[in-house]
Amino acid sequence: MRRLTSLFLLLFLSLNLAGQRFPEKPSPPRLVNDLATVLTRNDAARLERKLVAYDDSTSTQITVITVKDIGGDDINLYAAELGEKWGIGQKGKDNGVLILLAQKEREITIQVGYGLEPVLTDAISKRIIENYIIPEFKQGDFYGGLDSGTDQIIKALAGEFKNENPRDSERGKGIPWFPIIIMIIIFIAIAAKGNRGGRGGRGGGGYWIGGFGGGSFGG
Repeated sequence: MRRLTSLFLLLFLSLNLAGQRFPEKPSPPRLVNDLATVLTRNDAARLERKLVAYDDSTSTQITVITVKDIGGDDINLYAAELGEKWGIGQKGKDNGVLILLAQKEREITIQVGYGLEPVLTDAISKRIIENYIIPEFKQGDFYGGLDSGTDQIIKALAGEFKNENPRDSERGKGIPWFPIIIMIIIFIAIAAKGNRGGRGGRGGGGYWIGGFGGGSFGG
């Protein structure tokens, strides 16, 4: 009997801890949820007004959530589950967009509802993250990155997004240097890790990586 009671207690604690992985949806709901406090109150309010106005005119919800950490989880999977849990977007239309910033991990991702996948593709989300959001983050301007990123998302949803990074427009011409460079970087990183004989922490004040915009969730 004691063993059965212990199993039930362990199951209860496991389910409880799983639920604590995600922040609770605020009531009343907001489109800008700065749980990591990376924005000033005025900047959060400005971003909220812009996204509310867009929601009112299109019924498409763009939600920004910043968290202190995601417990080492994969940011794309975490964001997709969080989008499901919060019910971002209109039910039945799956027309929500979630921008999730994980402060400790220095990662950011864009997740879209199934209804928006044809227009806000993973490739476009990746370019928005790399060309418009992360450059501002590296300067310490979180509001600038999120403001610019949401502007580009709105353009993409209207079919007006243009790749303004000349380096991207030239990719695919001549020798495919990009994959070669990536392979070299990976090789160097593996070799350096082996030489250290242990696992080092992620360092650097301006290092930010994107979640490559991957993944979808239902609203």
